[in-house]
Amino acid sequence: MKENQNKSFQNITAALFLVGFSCYILKELQSILLPLFVALIISFLFEPLYEWLKKKKFPSWAAILAVVIVILIVSNIASVFVYTSINTFTTGIPKYIQKVEGLGDKIIFFLNTLGISNDKLKETLDFSKFFSGEKVAGLLSVIISGIAGIFTNYVLILIYIIFLLSEFSSIKLRILAAFSKSGARTIADTMSDIFIDLRKYIVGKTLINFSHAFILTIIFLIFGLDFAIVWGLLFFFLTWLPQIGAFIATIFPLLIAFAQYDNILTPIVLMIIMVAVGYIMGSFIEPRILGNKLNLSPLLLIFSLVFWGWMWGIVGMLLSVPVMSMIKIILSKFESTNPIAILMSNEVVYSKTNKEAELNFPGK
Repeated sequence: MKENQNKSFQNITAALFLVGFSCYILKELQSILLPLFVALIISFLFEPLYEWLKKKKFPSWAAILAVVIVILIVSNIASVFVYTSINTFTTGIPKYIQKVEGLGDKIIFFLNTLGISNDKLKETLDFSKFFSGEKVAGLLSVIISGIAGIFTNYVLILIYIIFLLSEFSSIKLRILAAFSKSGARTIADTMSDIFIDLRKYIVGKTLINFSHAFILTIIFLIFGLDFAIVWGLLFFFLTWLPQIGAFIATIFPLLIAFAQYDNILTPIVLMIIMVAVGYIMGSFIEPRILGNKLNLSPLLLIFSLVFWGWMWGIVGMLLSVPVMSMIKIILSKFESTNPIAILMSNEVVYSKTNKEAELNFPGK
């Protein structure tokens, strides 16, 4: 009995030491590991193109070179839009500072036209007590600079992508050569399933976010909202964060809309449209494309936001959900770690035909 207690204590101590050491490594090697995670996501996005080129009889080196050229073209075109939009935003935002601070007066005037007047309400709507236009501009600058910071190690990311793409195609063959026939087949199939699920999630989520951002950017342009491309970029990146990301991305264009338009009806209509598009994308489109691959516990999402934000700043927060989703998918593929994937889930689906209520989870 005492021997079992000693073993349990040793296992717990070893686990705590391993967790602490892993956190230390993640924090200290941020400059190396952060570009690696970004490169991994980009590699999954472009891996279908790489495989298609190989099927067209392209040599591996030529297929990788073609993918890198495509990435360079896409990233440079995107950077032109990003930096042009950021510069326009930086030079144009000062004129909105006083307008944003005066939003409370505009709302109070609108309420007065409806016959609603209250001193406590006026005091509550004095936004200058809680934030100023300068604080809003500063927060936006931090977010945008954090997003732009993803590509600060551009060359290192490209190097990682080259090696990752070359590894994707050969890892299965090396596993088959390294292990016995039956064991190698099991390991290779499991690795193949993991790569397929990860690729489906990352590609699907990227397309959903891009569609969401593109639709809203078009709507912003139709409404004539200033900095429409900036808000589109915010939606593309921040909607990687479920619920909280879309909420944060909605606040900023809404504030600018209240400051820009002389009436209060247009911003309200714009807000309704943004919420409606977000609801459709999140409740109908995303579940159909991603299924239950995401299905992460809200508490886990909050913890991961705090943890990865502490580790790697804003970029870490943006990568938190993809990283946790990848971890969950990997854990769900192994019988010994599937219970952990279950604990990470938000919703549990029970089989009614099974008296023992067998749990149906991704990968099972």
